[in-house]
Amino acid sequence: MKNITAFLFLFAFVTKTNAQIAPLPESKHKFIVIAHRGDHVEAPENTIAAFENGIKNEVDYVEIDLRTSKDSVLVIMHDATVDRMTNGKGKISDLTYAEIKRLKIFNKKDSAKTYPVPTFEEVLKTCRDKIHIYLDFKNASVQQSYNMIKKYGMEKQVIVYINSAAQYKEWRSLVPSMPVMLSVPDDIKNEEQLKTFIAKYPLELLDGDYSGYTAEMVKLATAAGIAAWPDIQSANEDRNWDKALELGFKGLQTDHPKALIEYLKKKGLR
Repeated sequence: MKNITAFLFLFAFVTKTNAQIAPLPESKHKFIVIAHRGDHVEAPENTIAAFENGIKNEVDYVEIDLRTSKDSVLVIMHDATVDRMTNGKGKISDLTYAEIKRLKIFNKKDSAKTYPVPTFEEVLKTCRDKIHIYLDFKNASVQQSYNMIKKYGMEKQVIVYINSAAQYKEWRSLVPSMPVMLSVPDDIKNEEQLKTFIAKYPLELLDGDYSGYTAEMVKLATAAGIAAWPDIQSANEDRNWDKALELGFKGLQTDHPKALIEYLKKKGLR
């Protein structure tokens, strides 16, 4: 009787969670590889070249960071300022697009090569029907962003990583059909705590560091119809790929997408 009761509880939980599910973009691979800030092994992060490398290397998603210029142009930059990546200084939100457009991103491996800061529109044009987009929603208008996605017919090629409760509420309210991803909070350590979290925030995808999960947490997410595609990116991340597979993940965000794909192929997982 105890087993039946537990099964009925899990069924009710899964049904309740799945009622909120928006379909994920279709993928031709059974293990999902996400290129962190694009495939930036050879080209700088968050550049069109990095996204094109992801396409060339058969990556499933490129992760991009969305921000807004002073004059409301959607641009791609991880940091709130342009200081680290360009020859300029200042906050994205304090610079006009004309000012941002004049900036140059340098290639650390080849100082002769420079790259512009891309707009969201340029990224959509590059990725449409070639690769999916993992949109890290840093600082932008939900409606403006979604309008741009619709303009290029990419509603079924984008997932959105949420950075705040306000963003979660706005995306769920304005665009309930868009798959959203949240990181597992650091204080969640087991499946019971995770169950409470995803009941409070119905979602399609989970992120966070891979090492913050247990195998039971991954199983719970899978049973609830939620994809768990955590971060594993680091200089020596290949040392941890076996550990991630043992935990049961079916997707990872990486700084070395080509190498990860080759590893997965050897394992028969790609």
